[in-house]
Amino acid sequence: MSDHYNAFEMSPVPAPGPDAVPPEPFRGIYGMPAFATIPTSDLAASVDFWVRGLGFFELFGIPGTLVHLRRWAFQDVLLVSAESVPEQAPAVSFSFACVLSQVDSVVETCRALRPDSVDGPRDTPWNTRDAEVITPENARIVFTAAKPFDPDSQEARNLEAVGITPPGVGRGDNEEHA
Repeated sequence: MSDHYNAFEMSPVPAPGPDAVPPEPFRGIYGMPAFATIPTSDLAASVDFWVRGLGFFELFGIPGTLVHLRRWAFQDVLLVSAESVPEQAPAVSFSFACVLSQVDSVVETCRALRPDSVDGPRDTPWNTRDAEVITPENARIVFTAAKPFDPDSQEARNLEAVGITPPGVGRGDNEEHA
């Protein structure tokens, strides 16, 4: 027996598909298993972009010091006041799951707020559609949505080449990758 289990039952990310509905913003308090801390020299402008452009909400703030933002459960960002921010975005990025129907609206909204802030959307070899956004504080944020799985697609062949098969095919439960 494996010591792994289907962790999708605890994930807020819905199964991919054209009718996938994003979960409601999660306003509960929990011990955060991971979060991003992003320095900003203009806390108000950063909060505005993250809220209006990226769809986060302000969970709480310490005026002039810190704002805790969230989207879905386990998608937490702490914006913290800083004297300065990097001149350009670093190579490292931080990714947030979304559903396919959200990708284009994030792209459009972010481009309306900051015209040169978005790269994409683009489809990946691992079956997602991604949009990269450079925020006002020069953080590199990727919104990524799983595409519906097509077993006859190149993406399916890419995944199979590294040993990942869809449920019901071969071993089906990917226990080696769980």
